Amino acid sequence: MLSRLGLRFRMATSYVLVSAAAVLLVEAAALAFVVPRLQAADLAAAQARKRAAVAEQSLGRLRTQAIARNLAAAAGSAASVAGGGDGDAVLARVAAPSFAAVATTQGDEGVVQVVAGADGRVAAAAPKSGFPDATVPEEARGGEAHDGQVRQAGGISYWASAPIRVTGADGTAPRVIGTAYVVMTPTGAGGEGQQSDKQLAGQPDRGAGDPAGGTTVQSFALPGIIALVLLLPVGALFGLLSTGPLIRRIRRLAEGTSAMADGDLQVRIPVSGGDEVGRLEHAFNSMAERLDAAVVEQKAAAGAEARRAERTRIARELHDSISQELFSASMVAAGLAKALPAESALRGQAVSMEQSLARTMWEMRALLLELRPIALEDAGLVAALEQLGRTYEARLGVPIDVRLDPVALDAAVEHAVLRVAQESIGNAIRHGDPTAIELRLAEAGASVELTVRDDGRGFDPAAGGRHGMGLDVMRERVEELGGTVVVDSTPGGGGTTVRVSLPVRVGSPVA
Repeated sequence: MLSRLGLRFRMATSYVLVSAAAVLLVEAAALAFVVPRLQAADLAAAQARKRAAVAEQSLGRLRTQAIARNLAAAAGSAASVAGGGDGDAVLARVAAPSFAAVATTQGDEGVVQVVAGADGRVAAAAPKSGFPDATVPEEARGGEAHDGQVRQAGGISYWASAPIRVTGADGTAPRVIGTAYVVMTPTGAGGEGQQSDKQLAGQPDRGAGDPAGGTTVQSFALPGIIALVLLLPVGALFGLLSTGPLIRRIRRLAEGTSAMADGDLQVRIPVSGGDEVGRLEHAFNSMAERLDAAVVEQKAAAGAEARRAERTRIARELHDSISQELFSASMVAAGLAKALPAESALRGQAVSMEQSLARTMWEMRALLLELRPIALEDAGLVAALEQLGRTYEARLGVPIDVRLDPVALDAAVEHAVLRVAQESIGNAIRHGDPTAIELRLAEAGASVELTVRDDGRGFDPAAGGRHGMGLDVMRERVEELGGTVVVDSTPGGGGTTVRVSLPVRVGSPVA
């Protein structure tokens, strides 16, 4: 059924299905791995808060006990010096200095200090507003130290008491004249000591909306559901828009094939990319041009000289165009294959594209750089030739010894030198099977000399053959600028040397 709806609809549907599957996989992975870890972290945090609360309680009790002992000791010492008379009167006199002494040594905030008589009546308190009661609790009185805690709305309050003893001047045994009572209140809402009962019990303190971790799961699932809902129209629209250019290119191929089948050999398709469809477009144009040329040759028995000149011009333009396009596409494919990670789904396609280009370039294995390389425009001719040598050596494994002198040339001359070097190295690798190549560039007065030498099997320059078109194109390019080309080669392993001489300056640049 889907085959009746067309390629564009099927591709858009595949976009939606693949994207939806990706969203579902991500959500499943998050729910399977992330949520349990978050819950475990929540439980660990609750246990840590419990331990902190227990430690805080112990610390609060110890601090309160220490303050109570120090207050009792200070008050007892002062009362002994005062003579240990009536307990309440003495306690009232010694309370203030005792409070000051304890506050100075302890420095605790939120602490209420109380000095009470033996019957529990409060003699003095610091601060006065901190303890409004007239007596201290009964459990805090007596001749022994006591402590405890009280849970209030603001948190946990700790209290401790210690007996105040005085020693008579005649050496009699110490006697209890009162009680030092200390209350440590919470420092404020949200401060220390504010742990809830659940936290003290080691349970996560969850809100009402998440009694069992449901909110954590929803926080992962809800965005995925929203993304999945939005993905349907967005994915369909993206699929339709992204496949539009591809469908138009395929339709142009189909229309061109139909026109060629009807006998129109002049039909051509614009090459709109370096991908597989672009290679089909290029192959279609090449096939159409070759068929057209074959038909023209069969019909053109007379006037061969004029038509030969036109075919030569067309062959040159085709040679440059095909070489540049195939080289650019191959370099893009090779760079993409290296840049993509090994696990990428696109890497196999890039490698396949590179291999297909290599098969297409049967007579052009030595890849050419682009028409006007960036290195030539930015860094000059020397850098472009060095890059050319490195590219051939890295891609084809033939060592190229590059020795270049810096020269200042017109743009047209630089372009010609670069193209001649490309063609010479390419011919050497395609036809000579060399083990090493030398590339030299030197300035000789008002001209520049380019030399490309290889140790391959050589050929007969007079015989032409497979080398003919490349050498003819090279000569035409150089002669247009007023230069010369000399080819020295010996068949049977004598190697080949191409020497090109060009003027440093020309009247006008050559495109």
